[in-house]
Amino acid sequence: MLENLEKEFEKIFSELKALNEYLYNNPEIGRKEFKSSKAHIEFLEKKGFKVTKEYANIKTAYRAEYDSGKEGPCICFMAEYDALPEIGHGCGHNILGVTSIGAGVILKNVINNYGGKIVVLGTPAEENFGAKVDMAKAHVFDDIDVAIISHPTGRCHKKSSSSQAIEALEFKFIGKTAHAAGDPYNGINALDAVIQLFNSVNALRQQTKATSKIHGIISKGGEAANIIPDLGVANFYVRDKTTKEMYALSEKVKNCAKGAAMATGCTLEINNYEYTFKHLITNETLSETYTKNLQKIGLEEIELSNSDGSTDAGDVSHVCPTIHSYFPISSKDLIGHSLEFARASVTEEAYKGMKEAIFAMVLTGKDLIQDKKLLNAVKKEFNQINN
Repeated sequence: MLENLEKEFEKIFSELKALNEYLYNNPEIGRKEFKSSKAHIEFLEKKGFKVTKEYANIKTAYRAEYDSGKEGPCICFMAEYDALPEIGHGCGHNILGVTSIGAGVILKNVINNYGGKIVVLGTPAEENFGAKVDMAKAHVFDDIDVAIISHPTGRCHKKSSSSQAIEALEFKFIGKTAHAAGDPYNGINALDAVIQLFNSVNALRQQTKATSKIHGIISKGGEAANIIPDLGVANFYVRDKTTKEMYALSEKVKNCAKGAAMATGCTLEINNYEYTFKHLITNETLSETYTKNLQKIGLEEIELSNSDGSTDAGDVSHVCPTIHSYFPISSKDLIGHSLEFARASVTEEAYKGMKEAIFAMVLTGKDLIQDKKLLNAVKKEFNQINN
């Protein structure tokens, strides 16, 4: 099987590399990945997939499907391709999406003998307005048996573990302008409310759990030093280990903002400026299978991934058995969301890690298609946790 995988990979490697470099050189932010999604779609159509464009009413999403025509499970590889402002593919979503495509194309050539269906799902905007959230709500994963994604990282392969739930909160304090020297008593200082919010949040930290994370910025604080600001805006991320705990923490942060508004006399508006992501529930049966397949191709250094980040794949894991593993694009540790990370995504080390991830993803898909007991065990674990 490994020899056949090698042959299939070599057939498409130059095309995968060209696609990855095209995405790297044409970075697009979330929900605006028009060139990126078009390049994905053209590649998959050329390889025999039936593609639905603007999938789930999302302009840059797609669903690429190959059905063997024989009974069997539906294996989904999720592809991301959004970039970050200013630094481009500092999260490596260019090579992430290409890895999912490579796995889908190679597994497609396997399932004709065994049955089943392959779906490569184009999921835009993971960094902010994650399409997977909308897709989970729209029941996109109802006909999918397992969803698999592998994300680039530094140094070594990492097992899927968990991710933090996150809510993105915008606090808008509305006050009243006045001359800061001449008649400040006629003003209502919105910046004071923002500062009070930060002070209250900092006081709150003493009573939060080790898993709790609250971080924010002042995005609007006034126009001139001699004018009492009538608008103050703060943007916060609130994270915790589970969705339930995150919402409880979020309410405490909101109360800090309400107190700041009351203390300063400001009016307060609270909004979500990005999507809320649920925490990731790794399907351990599926993850163990993936890890065994990494070992099968000769890899020994496989660590547990860090669970401090957040991803919209978390929402998928609440409706479908899911894993979110990591593959190396460098021989050293990398800082995420950096220019260094982006540059690493088009190196020979990155293509080595990509190949290894593709092999493990394909072998895992093949195991699920051939072994009904394994598939049932994956589903049983999911049902026990989510019901």
